[in-house]
Amino acid sequence: MIRHCVFVRFRNDVPDVERAAIHADLEALRSVISGMAKVEFSANVSPEPFARGFTHGFTIDFRDAAARDAYLVHEAHQRAGARLIAALEGGTDGLMVFDLEI
Repeated sequence: MIRHCVFVRFRNDVPDVERAAIHADLEALRSVISGMAKVEFSANVSPEPFARGFTHGFTIDFRDAAARDAYLVHEAHQRAGARLIAALEGGTDGLMVFDLEI
């Protein structure tokens, strides 16, 4: 299994309703991408001072690397990702992605 971990810094002017819509867009990908499983979203709740400004994050579990790779190039993911990046501080500078093999 691959756990796709994404950490973001939303711009201050992005309202909660837009953040929720971005999350809904990503969650909806489960219905069109085979092997995409659980999606979890949250604000950072760690008391440790190491977040480096990343305020929110989400994880997506994939059956395997092939399912993750299909997600990366899928047209629906490209649209959802573009919406996410438009809402971040500095575009892709406000994004960190880390994949774990579980």
